[in-house]
Parts: sequence; structure tokens; C-alpha cells
Amino acid sequence: MGVVTYEMEVATSIPPAKMFKAFVLDADNLFPKVVPQAIKSTELLEGDGGPGSIKKITFGEGSQFKYVKHKVEGIDKENFSYSYSVIEGDALMNTLEKISYETKFVAAPDGGSICKSTSKYYTIGDIEIKEEQIKAGKERASGMYKAVEAYLLANPDVYN
Repeated sequence: MGVVTYEMEVATSIPPAKMFKAFVLDADNLFPKVVPQAIKSTELLEGDGGPGSIKKITFGEGSQFKYVKHKVEGIDKENFSYSYSVIEGDALMNTLEKISYETKFVAAPDGGSICKSTSKYYTIGDIEIKEEQIKAGKERASGMYKAVEAYLLANPDVYN
């Protein structure tokens, strides 16, 4: 098994606390609303949404994949960080054991935030991940951040 790690940052004009509430705490409700082509629904299969919980994410018609199961690894509401792993689903493409994600929202000097994300791809055997796959994943993630930002800018009274 190999591990491929990549990091990315996305700047947003939304403060960290508000972005965290929308992007993490209410993602199960918000994502199907703001990016229905990407995420159709989220179902809590085990737990209460906290660490150890298992969620099934069903992708929208715009996705090449059908579903994944996430295992929530950690949520830190004070430091605006969240970690989870994709443990099942066709997005693992029979080449990955799992994908682990860590996301943290930090304050930016302009009053907005910087969304810092680290992704770790755990490959099966000695399979290599292609640069195009990582680039496509980064673009999807960036699109999700921007969609949530646009929603929050259009609805300034939510998540206060």
C-alpha cells in the first residue's frame, strides 16, 4: 500500500465560523441544495454525526460516481476543523483502500477565511494515482467551496 498526499487552500470572503457551520455542520442539508448535480443526498447510517459515525453520500446526476460511505474521524467546533475518510464506494475505483480528508478553516487578514485541506489517498498494492485524478479532485473540492460561498453571500442571514 502506498500513500499519496496533497494539500490545497481556497480563500473565501466568508468568516471561518460561518463557513464551518455551512460546509461541515450543515453539509448534509446544504450540499444537495447548492450543488444538486454533485450531491443528491446524505444519509446517516450509524452514530449521531460525530466521530465514528458512518454516512452514505449519494452523488447527483452530474457525477461519474454513484455513492461513497464516509466515516467521521473528528470534528473540532472550536478550531473549525473536520476529518473523515471515504471507506466504501465506487469513487475508490477498486484502486484505493480509502481516502482521508482533513479540513480546517482559518481566519484570513481580510475577515474571510482560508479553507486548508489535506487529502491522503491510500492505494491498494503498488497502484499509482495519476496527476489528472488529483487535479480533478482539487477542482471538484474548489467548486464545492465556491458554491457554498456563493450561497452564503446570497443569503447573509443564514448560519449566524
